[in-house]
Amino acid sequence: MNNNQHIQLLINHINQDVILDNDVIKKLSSIIVFNELNKKEFLIEPGETADSMNFIVQGCMRSYYLDENAQEHTLQLGIEEWWINDLYSYLSRKKSRMYVQALEKTLLIQLPRLELEKLYIEVPEISNFFRIKIQNAYVAVQERVIDSMSDDAYERYDNFRKSYRNIEQRVPQYIIASYLGVTPEFLSYLRKKHS
Repeated sequence: MNNNQHIQLLINHINQDVILDNDVIKKLSSIIVFNELNKKEFLIEPGETADSMNFIVQGCMRSYYLDENAQEHTLQLGIEEWWINDLYSYLSRKKSRMYVQALEKTLLIQLPRLELEKLYIEVPEISNFFRIKIQNAYVAVQERVIDSMSDDAYERYDNFRKSYRNIEQRVPQYIIASYLGVTPEFLSYLRKKHS
């Protein structure tokens, strides 16, 4: 794939929610930054401020934080045609407490915040698209919090497998366990018990 095909992938993704005409596509294309990350490379680390919206063209990523015992807690996973970020840092302009890391060699399309904010004013379709995405992200986080408080570990794992079938084989077991809030050993036990 070349850069024009990568941009077309993003346009097709956006057109699922709002329709962009050629003038809007040109404006959006003019602010795009491509970023390649190697496996295990960080996009964001604690103390930095998230300054772009990040669309995954190729690869697999995660966001996580470390608790006071240096235990990893995975908050988000992402693959092709998904967005990944520390939205708290991006929206609040505060320093991140999270890591956003490539799990595979990854190609991102980044939309820098300041240029994107100008487009929100000039192009209502772009503003509408990101409003929809941020609303969906909020709903997903709330569902995840409620599920983590009400579902047992196997239900969380089963829901993960059903929702993210394309991710399970690409992500190490310890990261899936971290996402589900269980130990890798307990996840292995759940897999064996319910296989």
